[in-house]
Order: sequence, then C-alpha cells, then structure tokens
Amino acid sequence: MKTKLPAQLLENLEDYLSEEIIYENNTSNSLEKVTAEFWTAKQRSGHKLHQVSYRACFKSQLPEYFITRLTMPGDVVYDCFMGRGTTLLEAAIHGRVPIGSDINPLSQYLCKPRLNPPRYEDVEERLSSLDLSYDGELDEDLLVFYHPTTLRQLYALRRHLLESDNDAIDGWIRMVATNRLSGHSPGFFSVYSMPPNQAVTADRQRLINTKRDQKPEPKDIIPRILKKSKQLLANSEITPLHREAGKQAKLYISPADRTKDIPSNSVSLVVTSPPFLDIVDYAGDNWLRCWFNGIDEKSVQISAFKKPELWSDYMATVLQELERILKPGGWIAFEVGEVKKGTVLLEEWVIKAAEKTNLTVCGVMIHQQEFTKTANCWGIDNQAKGTNTQRITILRKS
Repeated sequence: MKTKLPAQLLENLEDYLSEEIIYENNTSNSLEKVTAEFWTAKQRSGHKLHQVSYRACFKSQLPEYFITRLTMPGDVVYDCFMGRGTTLLEAAIHGRVPIGSDINPLSQYLCKPRLNPPRYEDVEERLSSLDLSYDGELDEDLLVFYHPTTLRQLYALRRHLLESDNDAIDGWIRMVATNRLSGHSPGFFSVYSMPPNQAVTADRQRLINTKRDQKPEPKDIIPRILKKSKQLLANSEITPLHREAGKQAKLYISPADRTKDIPSNSVSLVVTSPPFLDIVDYAGDNWLRCWFNGIDEKSVQISAFKKPELWSDYMATVLQELERILKPGGWIAFEVGEVKKGTVLLEEWVIKAAEKTNLTVCGVMIHQQEFTKTANCWGIDNQAKGTNTQRITILRKS
C-alpha cells in the first residue's frame, strides 16, 4: 500500500474491516480504507456545551477521536469551516489551543461564548437588568413566527446586543437567544416550526401555521434563555484547562483558502468538514439568525458547487492553504459524506484535490453510525445512504 493510517487511530478497535482501494487516477498506488464504528453514536453523549444546533454539523465525538489520538495538550487544533465550533470547543475541553475560521460571521457568535462561558448567576443578573420594551413597527413576516409581545421583546434584545460592547455575558445571551429563535418545542420563542437548525421562509411558515391550525402565542424570552443556559452549563465542569485554552482561541471571518493571519507551520491538527456540493442552503437556513445578529445573509459568500469537479478544484486551494499552516508532521482529518444517494463519494474528490499539493494521503476512515434523532425528524430512514456513514480522508504534511 502507498501509506497506512496511523496506528493510534486504529488501536483498541474491537471490529473493523480494512481493505486496499484503488481510486481513479491513482492506479500506481493503492490506499487503505478502514470501516468501523470508531466512536459512539449515542445522542447527547458529548459535553453539554455542544448542544447548540447548526445545520449539517458533525457530532463532537468525531473531532474528539482525532484530537485525543493525534495531538498533545498545548497543540493548536484548527477548523477552516468551523460552523458552530464543534472542533474548537472539543479542542479547548482537551486543553488544545483552538483556532477557527468561517466565511459566515454567525459562526463566531455561536462558538466564542462556549470557549470561556460565564457563570449562570451573571447571565441571570444581566437579563434581569434589561429593558425589553419596544414601541416601533413590527415586521409582518416575523409575526408569522412570533406573537407581537414576543417579537417586541426580541426587537428590544436585538437592539441591546447590537449596541452593546458584547462582553462575555452579552455574547452568551446572544448565542443562546440565537439558538432559541425558532423550533418545534415550547422552549423556542416561535410558534411550532421546523427543527432549529433550519429557519423556513415566512411563506413556508404561513403554510405550516395553516396546516396545523396554529398561531403564535405569547412567550417570554428571558425564562427560555435562562432555561437553555442552565442546560448548557449544568454539570458542565468548565475546567481551568478548558478556560485557559479558550482564552488563547483565535477566530477569523475568512474563506478557507485565504487565511493570511494564521502563521505558517503553526497548526498540529486540522479537523474539518466542508460544505457538500450545493445540497445545503446555509445562508437561507440561517436567515432568521442573521437578521437577529444584524448580518446580511445575502452578503455571506458561502461556497456552493453543483459539480464535484468544481468542488474538488476549490478543495485543492483549501488543502494548499492547510499545507501552509500545518507543522511538518501535522495531520488533517477531512470529513465528507455520501451525496446523491451514494453515487458521489466525495473522499475520492478530496484525494484528487490532494494531488495538487505535497500532502500525503494516508487513507480513508469510514465511520458507521447508527440512525440519528435529527434524521428521524426529517423522515429519513436510518439505512438511507448518506445518513449513517461519515467518510474521513486522513492526510499528513511531511
């Protein structure tokens, strides 16, 4: 075989399948593909602070697996598509220095507060001091989600957050409120809607309201923010190691292939998952969150490619940038999924992209996971292609 996956990634596996694979344009050398259940698939088995929703995010056990096996405390761990910040938070929990970038400014608001969380009592005190009165006009489209009383509170909180210095306490309140904007249980500010990782359009919500014969009821936002805060902070044991690592974190708003502020040869491990072709509308899914945070979602230029060839070309530029910032001997765990019912295996296109770099492709790990609650609420069978596997290409800088 051309290379093998590092032994530390395969230790203590009770059962796994390893085979030689030959990819197109790689006929002179074969790679190793290992299929196994590398980490638990149980819901909510990670740190409580991870329980913040975001579209197409991976579970915390994925970055934990690589962080604990390929790095040491004090090493720098990076995610160039950080999303809600799962890799960064897991890095901080294990005493690694987290660095992340994302083209969407929303990512910073979701990630930073959990790297060094405030005390619950401080959040409670701040919320009790806020003036949530608002006598301005109300957007008709937002009224399909919220009762006027609730919407006035949201306008007032939004005004406060946009005008504040955004200290750690306000940052936390912003993060929790952003994640309570819409959803399908009483803990959300909205009337019954889709799961919180996707905000439907106002027209779509009108259809939902008609179909369910529902209308928004008044909901006070402060008790819901406090309840979610207590859930996130309960028994979370924010260790001094976590806090110290969180203080050293660096977050950037930048495309993954242009991160000039990150020094060369500085990162020990990259754990990331890029957008999968154009199957997820990140800007559309986050329009409500962007509104609340004063972000123009139409200005967020998230990469979306319909053809795998174009996707692979862009990933080549990303891998070239990752090669620059990686230390010699540093690792990349590049997670993708099956798309188009398994007819497109994106790891093959990652390997093709890597041919344009000096990175070494060590192999592919395929994690077989059980059916997830998120998939179930979307009506997807747990055996459907793309919902029960994660495919991670392992690369290394010489």
